[in-house]
Amino acid sequence: MSQSPFLNSISRAMRLRGYSLRTEKTYLHWIKRFIRFHKMSHPENMDASEVTTFLTHLAADAGVAVNTQKIALNALAFLYNQFLNIPLGDLTFSHAKQYRRLPTVLSPAEIKSILNQMDGRNLLIFSLLYGSGLRITECLRLRIQDIDTDRAILVVRDGKGGKDRTTVLSRSLSLLLQNQMRHAIDQQKEDISKGVGPSLPFQLGKKYPNAWKQEGWMYLFPSAGLCAHPVTGELCRHHLHDTVARKALKKAVSLADLNHKRISCHTFRHSFATQLLVTGKDIRTVQELLGHSDVKTTQIYTHVLGLHHAGAISPLEQLV
Repeated sequence: MSQSPFLNSISRAMRLRGYSLRTEKTYLHWIKRFIRFHKMSHPENMDASEVTTFLTHLAADAGVAVNTQKIALNALAFLYNQFLNIPLGDLTFSHAKQYRRLPTVLSPAEIKSILNQMDGRNLLIFSLLYGSGLRITECLRLRIQDIDTDRAILVVRDGKGGKDRTTVLSRSLSLLLQNQMRHAIDQQKEDISKGVGPSLPFQLGKKYPNAWKQEGWMYLFPSAGLCAHPVTGELCRHHLHDTVARKALKKAVSLADLNHKRISCHTFRHSFATQLLVTGKDIRTVQELLGHSDVKTTQIYTHVLGLHHAGAISPLEQLV
């Protein structure tokens, strides 16, 4: 979709700084929303005052979550501090309310009941989410070269925060992985015959112009159709869209009769973390496998399990 030269220049600035396309899309959304809120005024004609008004509106009127407000702040901070070179300084605005919501987790039996409703590709996707603690986007972005069955590890490239990490891989998935890799490579061979390959990071594609022909760069879960590369515009094959996985999960949850729980793709990652803690893994190991920058983020799972109660039991037990 075409956009103004101003927004195009912001996109280019983010790409030069190595921002992911996902971050670029999110920041542009909030920048456009900021401009529309101020009746299409150009950001160069506004300053910290208008930014403060907008952020306060998000908390007081729009009722956004605290993390949503933080994302909007980051987008506008980039716009002014880095792109326009107009420092915002310290901003005083109304903060969105911070609610601590414990994540939904599933027992191994509940996970099994959902996986039993799946097969093939979908079974592999959700087995990886639970068995390796992946985010859905991390799973769908896996390439053939990221899978090391000999050492039973997965390499997660450019995860949240732009970090790479390794995590565990269940050997029980060997057959499913072999079948899926064979399917992906067959798809790549067919694409190559048409002069098409998997989408690659723009700079990598320039540096290694024949990388798209190598099996290692093929997505493990390729999309069904071709699309234009978001940067170069060239025809390519991207990875499977996350809506496909979400639809499969919704159907499986219904068949497993678990509609009374709020279950999403991320629930499998939460369940991975809590199960590791239940089986005695230390929190630093869990933090590393999840790719959390701060152990405080990982500690939410100790609250889910009640491990922070330091052995406290209900006083009702003394009456029974």
